[in-house]
Amino acid sequence: MNHIAEKILDILYPRKCPGCGEILRPQGRLICPDCENMLRPLIVPADEEENAPALCMKCGAPLTGEGEYCRMCTAHPHVFEQGRAIFIYDDRWKRSLERYKFYGHREYADFYAAAMVKWGGDAIRRWAPDLIVPIPLHRQKEKARGFNQARLIAEKAAGRTGIPVSSDILLKTRKTAAQKKLDYVHRRRNLKDAFSCRYRLSGERILLIDDVYTTGSTMDAAASCLKSAGAGPVFFLTLCIAVR
Repeated sequence: MNHIAEKILDILYPRKCPGCGEILRPQGRLICPDCENMLRPLIVPADEEENAPALCMKCGAPLTGEGEYCRMCTAHPHVFEQGRAIFIYDDRWKRSLERYKFYGHREYADFYAAAMVKWGGDAIRRWAPDLIVPIPLHRQKEKARGFNQARLIAEKAAGRTGIPVSSDILLKTRKTAAQKKLDYVHRRRNLKDAFSCRYRLSGERILLIDDVYTTGSTMDAAASCLKSAGAGPVFFLTLCIAVR
């Protein structure tokens, strides 16, 4: 019955490509062939590592100079252990995420999760998380938007990995200003005591999921809250990373 319902929905509301926004043909695809050919993931298979970009050992940002860490991670120690992103946050992915979050294209979550598990799979296996936790939205923002974009991606990723997902353990209890116009210092202040944990943890290894990583302030605030509640190492995986 679910399969039939999906077929009917595909006819009434055809899925669109998360890359270009055009209707997907055939409808079984998650991304159109043209956009798939243009994908440039930051993480490449082991047999292609000679041509892979050098990435920060901490956050996974592309490195522009020598050393193992980017300037941001060198200047500002993080609470999380390590993280990775799949794509650079360029104009294409900015438009894609805007359509996903604000214009009803929730079907994009299927591709986002598939890409994160495909190219981030080695990291996930290395980190061996016990639990997937999405970055939460404040209840007022989630109500206004209609859903939490990170939660939907996390649930799709959990279905592909078999790792349990907990969407209610981490809460955003304080409404904060939009992060995108703030610098690093003000991002940190903006998120101070913004999260809380509903349950005590017992050393579980946590994988945080979000759509975009910028400075790490959100991940650090979430990781700090989880560790205060008893979590073990905290890692993150995002679809995109903003190049500073």
